[in-house]
Formats: sequence, structure tokens, C-alpha cells
Amino acid sequence: MTKTRRYTQRKRAADREETRLRIVEAAMALHEEIGPSDTTISAIAQRAGVQRLTVYRHFPDETAVFEACTSHWLELNPPPVPTAWEACEGDDERVYAALLAFYRYYRGTQRMWQGAHRDEPKVPAIQGPMAEFRAYLHGVGEEIGKSCAAGGDSRLTITLQHALAFTTWASLESLGLDDEAKADLALAWVQGLER
Repeated sequence: MTKTRRYTQRKRAADREETRLRIVEAAMALHEEIGPSDTTISAIAQRAGVQRLTVYRHFPDETAVFEACTSHWLELNPPPVPTAWEACEGDDERVYAALLAFYRYYRGTQRMWQGAHRDEPKVPAIQGPMAEFRAYLHGVGEEIGKSCAAGGDSRLTITLQHALAFTTWASLESLGLDDEAKADLALAWVQGLER
């Protein structure tokens, strides 16, 4: 194989990867701006500066586009991880740190979450990723609940899971609370169960 041919193959591979990324980022931007249910392959192609056929060459169907978009978006916007609160001393501090970490995360990513929650019933391609995120939140609530003094109380775990949800954040946001006030209020719910 000649040097020119190897260079050409590497260049083509790099161009394919760049085109794929442009398509994924176009889908991501449209999902955030207009929502998943209003995002069409034609709109993705137009935003990415390619033909529809090019989108289908990279992704065989809408589900594949959504999966790539979700994966890329989560790489750029990873949800909070337990290290953000595990080192906290005491139950209240741990609960507050977890709540605040998620509430700040939702603040920075709210447009995408609003569209995803609104469109989930209409767009089967996002139902799987949404279920995975809910399972993650469920696990976080369960782990924090177990680590608290009242860890045997299932109401504590349910309250934590509810407090960690984006929809809870959005509801409290609509009431004009800042993230610290939201976390204080949700912590008071948990403390009420510990009495």
C-alpha cells in the first residue's frame, strides 16, 4: 500500500467521523431547541449541512440517531456522581449535597430535559434512555436512603427519589425558588420523615 493511498484512507475516515459528529450535534441542537418530537431527519440534515441520504448512511433509522445523540449529550453533560456527596459527614449534609448537585445539573441542562420529558410519550426512541436515567435516579435515592440513619424507612427512599427527579426540580423552579432553596425544602421533607 502506498503512502498516498494510506493518507487518502485516513482522510476519508476522518471526514466520515467529522460528518457523523456534525449530524449528531445537529440532532442534539434541534432536540434542545424544538424537542425530539419535532426533529426530523430533513431538519437534522439541513442543520448539519448534508443531504438526508448522508444522514441515513451514518444512521439507519431515527432510533440510531437518537441513541448517538443521547450518548454524545451525556458525554458532554454527565449527571452528578456519588463522589459529589459520599464524602459528606452526616445524613443532612449528604442529602443536601446530592440534591444540590442534581439541581445545579438540571439548571444547566433544563432545555434538553424539558423537551425529553414533554416528548417521551410520543417518541419511542427516547423512552429507553429516559428509563435508564430514571433507574439511575432510583438507585441514587436508594443508596442515599440506605446511608441515612432512618435507612429502613421506605418513605425516605421514595421521598429522595421524588426530590431528585427533574420534574420536581422544574415544579420548584416554576415557584421561583433558586437551587439552594429547592435543596433546603427537599431536605426538610427528608428531615420530616426522620422525626
